[in-house]
Amino acid sequence: MKRIVLLGSTGSIGVKALKVIQSNPEKYRVIALGAGKNIDLLLKQIEAFRPVSVALKDEKLASEMRRRLPKDLRPDILYGQEGFVQLSTLDKADTIISAMTGAAGLLPTFAAIKAGKNIALANKETMVMAGPLVMSEAHKQGVSVIPIDSEHSAILQSLVGHPGEDISRVILTASGGPFRSMPLKEMRSVTPDQALNHPNWKMGPKISIDSATMMNKGLEAIEAKCFFNLRMDQISILIHPQSIVHSMVEYMDGSFIAQLGVHDMIIPISYALSFPHHIQNGLPRLELDEIGILSFEKPDFTRFKCLNLALNAAKTGGSMQTVLNGANEIAVEFFLDGRIGFLDIPDLIEKTIDAHQPYPVDSIEQIIEADTWARNTTRSFLRNEYQQEPVY
Repeated sequence: MKRIVLLGSTGSIGVKALKVIQSNPEKYRVIALGAGKNIDLLLKQIEAFRPVSVALKDEKLASEMRRRLPKDLRPDILYGQEGFVQLSTLDKADTIISAMTGAAGLLPTFAAIKAGKNIALANKETMVMAGPLVMSEAHKQGVSVIPIDSEHSAILQSLVGHPGEDISRVILTASGGPFRSMPLKEMRSVTPDQALNHPNWKMGPKISIDSATMMNKGLEAIEAKCFFNLRMDQISILIHPQSIVHSMVEYMDGSFIAQLGVHDMIIPISYALSFPHHIQNGLPRLELDEIGILSFEKPDFTRFKCLNLALNAAKTGGSMQTVLNGANEIAVEFFLDGRIGFLDIPDLIEKTIDAHQPYPVDSIEQIIEADTWARNTTRSFLRNEYQQEPVY
């Protein structure tokens, strides 16, 4: 039985992960839950799974949770970055599902690896910011880091049983988001509500905006480079509106191996926890005759400037990937708050990237330094160059 700490339990991935765990009580047990601000949902999760420890975003939320807990439920209540790190290094746990949003997931995930825990990773920012350090430490500790992203899960499934030297390239598929065919001039007036309305997937706010700008696919390209030890010229991206082919691997002889399935995150979550096995999950089966057409097209880099920024940052490497991620998180935050327009997101990121002198990163401390610089610099551009009143 795997003893699991779930970081990000109230987010979209966390909720799905708990469904997988609940459906397989003989295989998995929840030891601890880490959440952000959704106390109501976390209370229900505590009642259902009875973890020994939980952590919330800050001390105020932790105090409120203590007041609201029923008398028969008394897990340890922790908070903040230190609390999440404590959860991820609990002696009783052997597997950490890292599903927190953004850079906040880096330190708990890295601490878990150093403590000898296996990782099921949904927090792509960890790999974007510190992929080489993460994979090096995992190798040193003899632990596994298995991707939960549907694209990287698909690549992993397509690689199993094949020598790495036979790979020609991997092809990440992207839905194209809600604005795949919208005229560029109309995208200038896109609202947060429109951008959050993904045509295929139900996701959290940050990843939904990243999907709409296609920054998400750029971050996933960086992830793939780190996860599978690839060169950037071995990674391609295709728009696939149906979201049925989750990614592909092309081999030296011209063979393509792809993973297909319904678009539900239960599949990659289940595979990450049961790897290398495929277990029952209760989802409806894919009926290709009902789908009919599977189509593919190249991405429009003019429409999706964020994608180009991410791929260029990946080629530069080092601190530039961390700066890209930090600038993007702040730009998305500003957009969701109505401070900037949709097309201002890539412009703001580009300003920050252009202001950065990249350098090699050899430690988590350097990663944090680059991330802090990126966030402060992006905020300074907002103060100096963008209006302070909400756009929407």
